Amino acid sequence: MKLRFDEGTEAFRAEFLQWLELNRPSVEEMADDPARSSGHSPGWTRAWTRRMFDSGWLVPGWPPHLGGRNAGPLETLVYLEELNRAEVPRTTNPQGLGIVAPSLVDYGTEEQVEQYAMGLLRGELTACLGMSEPDAGSDLASLKTRAVIDGDRFVINGQKVWTSGAGYADFCFLFCRTDPDAPKHRGISIVLLPLNTEGVTVRPLREIIHPDYPDLSEVFLDDVVVPVSNLVGELNDGWKMAGGSLAHERSMVWLMSVMGVESAMAELLETAPGMMASLSPREQVIAADDIVGFYVETQCARALGYRGFARFVKGGNAPEQALMKMYASELRRELGRVTAQWHGGGALAVSEGRRSSLGLIEDYFATFGSTISAGSSEIQRNIIAERILNLPRG
Repeated sequence: MKLRFDEGTEAFRAEFLQWLELNRPSVEEMADDPARSSGHSPGWTRAWTRRMFDSGWLVPGWPPHLGGRNAGPLETLVYLEELNRAEVPRTTNPQGLGIVAPSLVDYGTEEQVEQYAMGLLRGELTACLGMSEPDAGSDLASLKTRAVIDGDRFVINGQKVWTSGAGYADFCFLFCRTDPDAPKHRGISIVLLPLNTEGVTVRPLREIIHPDYPDLSEVFLDDVVVPVSNLVGELNDGWKMAGGSLAHERSMVWLMSVMGVESAMAELLETAPGMMASLSPREQVIAADDIVGFYVETQCARALGYRGFARFVKGGNAPEQALMKMYASELRRELGRVTAQWHGGGALAVSEGRRSSLGLIEDYFATFGSTISAGSSEIQRNIIAERILNLPRG
């Protein structure tokens, strides 16, 4: 078993760390995230994206003209690990960089790539993803938003919900129905929709965790007109492209999920001595057992993720990746619950430098969203049962 990276990968890591040390945004800059910025993306995020693009560190696995340096999968892996350890966001528009830009590179026209994909990569634009609807959440194929061709334009009507970043995005990667008579997995198309188009209304959804600066929004579309040239790929071929779009998101989602668990585990270990001092001897024994158990689970998550990644790199099937998102997100939720529980009233305290306004309690509340986004745990269980275990439908 190989328990270390090769010399070339470590040299790549060292090169990136040196660049990051000289170029990373300050803590003060990163405290100003888009959701807090009155409906726009703060200047530092666009400047940071452009700096990474110009240096080839935005998407290392891509060629230089797309903001990369033709890095291999292992090099991309250590790059993402080091960003997480440095607590520096790769982007504040993950859906734009992680889903929309690569989808446009795969399926868009030259004009769409230059205007929209390159705009995202250069930090000039931000994007949101128009998928979920009131009656089409986990079942994307049930979407009802209509785009009717009228000459050289689409006329769009419908509603999207839970749209991350819509309050500050420049355009939406919109999934809509263009053939209502086709089976539900067909007749879907993707249209690029500038959000300043007449007839578009973005209404923020107030959240329990961040009521003053929500990131999620409803998007209402009333006789919205966009040119047919904004169609991405082929008409009525959106379902196939949806699979490709989400594949970009899922290819590294296991890593991000595991790194979230590891960060929470590291914080628990850092605060554990003070926490334990406030407990009775009996409580200390139980709390120590919880901490050790979660530490073991965290190491298991990392090992399982690496195993799946190794299979992925070799071009084989990686069933571990289907397990990882659910496993890591639910582990993160339980870790947050137990951490807040053992800290008692101290879970409401906010330490210096924390962005959270409710301390560990807010962190715990936030973990519920991770079991829903990028595929809910319930849907993931169905996928594992049907596609990996080949169990019959109940």
